[in-house]
Amino acid sequence: MSQDPDTRDSLICQVRDPANHQAWEEFVTIYHPIVWRMARRSGLQEADADDLTQQVMAAVARAIPDWQPASAHTGFRHWLRRIARNAILNALTRRPKTLATGGTDFLQALHQIPCAEDSIDDQLEYEYRRQIYRLAAEMVRRSVQSQTWQAFVLTTTDGWSVQQAAGHLKLSVGSVHAARSRIMHRLQAEVEKLMEADR
Repeated sequence: MSQDPDTRDSLICQVRDPANHQAWEEFVTIYHPIVWRMARRSGLQEADADDLTQQVMAAVARAIPDWQPASAHTGFRHWLRRIARNAILNALTRRPKTLATGGTDFLQALHQIPCAEDSIDDQLEYEYRRQIYRLAAEMVRRSVQSQTWQAFVLTTTDGWSVQQAAGHLKLSVGSVHAARSRIMHRLQAEVEKLMEADR
């Protein structure tokens, strides 16, 4: 994946060319984990989620040359959400039904009840944002010094105080504050850039 990924609109234009392997690699990096996690959250086993994700990616590859947004409000993610939702619902309705009579099997069956369609739509949105944040964090992490990233992670993710992180990293308290602030601004900018075309 490139250091400076294209906006979604330009990526989608590039993905329409099946020979553009770099665009497909970036597309799969973003959307494969999103669809897979949606499938798992809907109750599919790992192997079934793997198969479903491949089916969705293949369906997108076949259909994307002809894809056009129906309106300004129905962009690419809406289209992908519809493909993923239909694939998940089809997979869930094809699963064998087991009769439960009340014990542990009954409780397990209750936990396997598929979510409503709206919930699947919400999952795609949640997973999309989650993946965008992960990609943005990875891009920023690769572009800063290791110590700067450590200062950020220690104080934002690991719950360390600025003073503890400064002592551990042998930095001044001001340097830790500055590192944290710089990374937060860069993360926000990367997330906005990655999501800009989908608004």
